[in-house]
Amino acid sequence: MTAALTPGTSGRRPDPFAGHASPMGHGNMVRKEDARFLRGRGRFVDDIRLPGMLHGAVLRSPYAHARILSIDTGGAESHPKVRAVITGADLERRGMAWIPTLSHDVAAVLATDKVRYQGQEVAFVVAEDRYAARDALSLIEVEYEPLEPVIDAHRALAPDAPVIRDEIPGRTDNHIFDWEAGDAAATEAAFAAAEHVSSCEMLYPRVHPAPLETCGIVADLDPVSGRLVVYATAQAPHAHRALYSGIIGIPENRIRIISPDIGGGFGNKVAIYPGYLCAVIATSITGAPVKWTEDRSENLMSTSFARDFHMRGEIAATRDGRIQGLRVQVLADHGAFNGTSQPSKFPAGFFHIFTGSYSVPAAHCTVRGVYTNKAPGGVAYACSFRITEASYLVERLVDVLAFDLGLDAAEVRRRNLLRPEQFPYRCATGWEYDSGDYPRAFELALEMAGYDELRREQARGRRTRAETGEGTVMGIGLSFFTEAVGAGPRKDMDIGGFGMADAAELRVHPTGSAELRLSCMSQGQGHETTFAQIVSEELGISPDDIEVIEGDTDRTPFGLGTYGSRSTPVSGAAAVMAARKVRERARLVAAAMLEVSADDLVWDKGRFHVRGDRAAGVGIGEIALAAHSGLELPEGVEGQLDATCVYNPPNLTFPFGAYLCVVDVDPGTGQVTVRRFVAVDDCGVRINPAIVEGQVHGGLADGIGMALMEVMAFDTDGNHLGASFMDYLLPTSMECPSWELGKTVTPSPHHPIGAKGIGESATVGSPAAVVNAVLDAIGVRHADMPLTPAHVWSAIQGRPLRTDLAIG
Repeated sequence: MTAALTPGTSGRRPDPFAGHASPMGHGNMVRKEDARFLRGRGRFVDDIRLPGMLHGAVLRSPYAHARILSIDTGGAESHPKVRAVITGADLERRGMAWIPTLSHDVAAVLATDKVRYQGQEVAFVVAEDRYAARDALSLIEVEYEPLEPVIDAHRALAPDAPVIRDEIPGRTDNHIFDWEAGDAAATEAAFAAAEHVSSCEMLYPRVHPAPLETCGIVADLDPVSGRLVVYATAQAPHAHRALYSGIIGIPENRIRIISPDIGGGFGNKVAIYPGYLCAVIATSITGAPVKWTEDRSENLMSTSFARDFHMRGEIAATRDGRIQGLRVQVLADHGAFNGTSQPSKFPAGFFHIFTGSYSVPAAHCTVRGVYTNKAPGGVAYACSFRITEASYLVERLVDVLAFDLGLDAAEVRRRNLLRPEQFPYRCATGWEYDSGDYPRAFELALEMAGYDELRREQARGRRTRAETGEGTVMGIGLSFFTEAVGAGPRKDMDIGGFGMADAAELRVHPTGSAELRLSCMSQGQGHETTFAQIVSEELGISPDDIEVIEGDTDRTPFGLGTYGSRSTPVSGAAAVMAARKVRERARLVAAAMLEVSADDLVWDKGRFHVRGDRAAGVGIGEIALAAHSGLELPEGVEGQLDATCVYNPPNLTFPFGAYLCVVDVDPGTGQVTVRRFVAVDDCGVRINPAIVEGQVHGGLADGIGMALMEVMAFDTDGNHLGASFMDYLLPTSMECPSWELGKTVTPSPHHPIGAKGIGESATVGSPAAVVNAVLDAIGVRHADMPLTPAHVWSAIQGRPLRTDLAIG
């Protein structure tokens, strides 16, 4: 005998793995997706197995800069298991040798005239298995004429520097763009009148997102229907579909992009890489599905990097440390092709929000972009498209100012932080910060850390070391950051010509369960839980009965995907608005059920009742069933509880935070130990506090990695020195302290539930706090990241190292 379904339930058996019922709405609900991940039942691209599937492998250049004289693929083509070999010449014949980048440049799919960075794609082999494809790469003979590599961004601007993009008619140098923001005249006047000026040159070195899962694709073109199905590690599936259509000429309605579970993205999986496009072309050539999955060295060498900014900052101030002006010059190394995946109309991204969290009367910034013989890209790696570099710059400058004036770094920040009454605040470069109480967050961080006692402990330790010459030295580092996330509105921001808006489709089934279809894409942020909680809060349906669907262009509305902390600020807002549309439709259906005016109904989280009579009411499950029944509905109400929202954000959201790091440094070895880290974040309304804290934990670890160990360095021949995790170091639990987290809550006034986003905040704020702490410990004015033991020791000796270049 089959039990009847009760409206408002899913009819599923309870999952004993969950352990307890999920709470309604906002709160520390256990992540829904963790049940399958902890059981090993996640489905990733490399898990995809299709009948007759072939495997692809990429031949990569050993040179950073060389002309291609010839390519002989005969040996590989004669391999018994090889089904196809594709070269740049083959793509030229198809008109696919060059593809547009997200920055309106063009990039080579497979090199034709010359290679422009080590690891650049030269040929693509398709074979019956992965091992045969890899073996056949060694059978391809390429004759190169080595050219002088340009690795240093400063060298790229020299008049006698080799021209990297000489395939572009009329190009005679490596300059890409010049951009500026702020008021140059007002800034010059502020500096002329200043009582004190501090300046500092600094590098934010090239780093890599290094996701747990590397990039991969399975492409399957049905030769009968002409329909292309692509399984890909794509953070923006709809954007990928549109770009594939434009490149290969298949109409969008015949392309389906499926992004299954993604093992980390961090911006690394926004772009379309040559391996993706080669797999798509290979399936059309062979008539069989083709899989390509890169290995770790390929991922580190050739996929999108982040940072690589050479910055000179100047800060004008009074003698008591009140900031009067900021002046910044930046040289941005964009690699061999300008593929920066930033969405604003400014080629420097959001670097123009470089005044940070301080009341700065005048500011001016210039950014110059250049080509070098390094891998292209410049992803939104755990930052909002250059805000991380800008935040690091201003936080280092504030510490340099305090150092030069002999003032306490905390006091200098106190004197300059924006005040609550200044919000909404328009910064000197024109962006309007939505809301904030910065002093409250800052004082909370100091209080949690016991700042005054830490300074007393530091003073005692220094006296002891002066007397004994033994022991470590303690450093205290501060940073205060303002993020800008939720890329939009679309009038200001786009990627590949597509405006930055996102959509949500919400369908409530007759039994009261629901499906929420979103255009964003999770890479581990807990979307299935968070968005279910959002809808639950609005409609009163249990989060367990709300299925969140992402990552399939056939099942979800068009949108620009997930990066730059867009999920909650944009897609979350779309989900809220769709749920509110459903609730208003439910009000009309409930009115018909209760035979009263809709104006007489009161909503009570999951139920409408008649005003003044709580007993006379109906729940959302009953309403959903009635909406699909023969109930006579009011005129204009079609039935069903479905709604769609395309959300175009009116502004960015501006989360912020105050961080304090305590380190111990061994002066004899330069070894740094992070003893404590206090992080106070304000991301507006928190939907699931546990998920927020998890995001902060990851970002703080990321910041420690960048501050102390991560760098993509090159020798003078352009050889990549970080192509494995033996060389490109990542932090582990051994390098991380037990995080001490605090919060303030300042809702965003323009977001429908006041949420601001949290995914990248900790990575923006933490590197400066760590670096400031190390330099405070050793009494050095400035040294560049990463502060490895060798670099710290050299800085103590007065000989800071250049961290991005090694002598070859």
